[in-house]
Amino acid sequence: MADDDEDDRLLAVDALKESRVLNTFYTVEDGVQLLQYLRNEGEFSDATTSPRPGLILLDLNMPRMDGREALKEIKADPNLRSIPVVILTTSKEEEDMLKGYDLGAASYITKPINFEGLVELMKALGKYWIEFVELPQYK
Repeated sequence: MADDDEDDRLLAVDALKESRVLNTFYTVEDGVQLLQYLRNEGEFSDATTSPRPGLILLDLNMPRMDGREALKEIKADPNLRSIPVVILTTSKEEEDMLKGYDLGAASYITKPINFEGLVELMKALGKYWIEFVELPQYK
């Protein structure tokens, strides 16, 4: 998950635990860190502690590099473009949604307004992306 709001990151971790989706969950603060993580650069150079994700939850409005720029770079990179990206943002702007899909997002979800909604969202994401969708295995 790439999100500049520490509270949102912590709530997502708690919601994931509460939803009982048994996956490891990694978080970064912005698009720059996300790309470093995905490319195993800098503090994320150890692929055993920074493994390739099966899914990216991406906020749009972040400092340094926002979600739109990060999504564009991910989808332009042959080594990263197959990772599904779900935009998870507070923006309800039609333009943001259209641009996100144009850039290659798999889904666009507006952040729930309460913790219970976030738990339900994590359950649904876990069920869909972990139980139903078949993704290639990368090493």
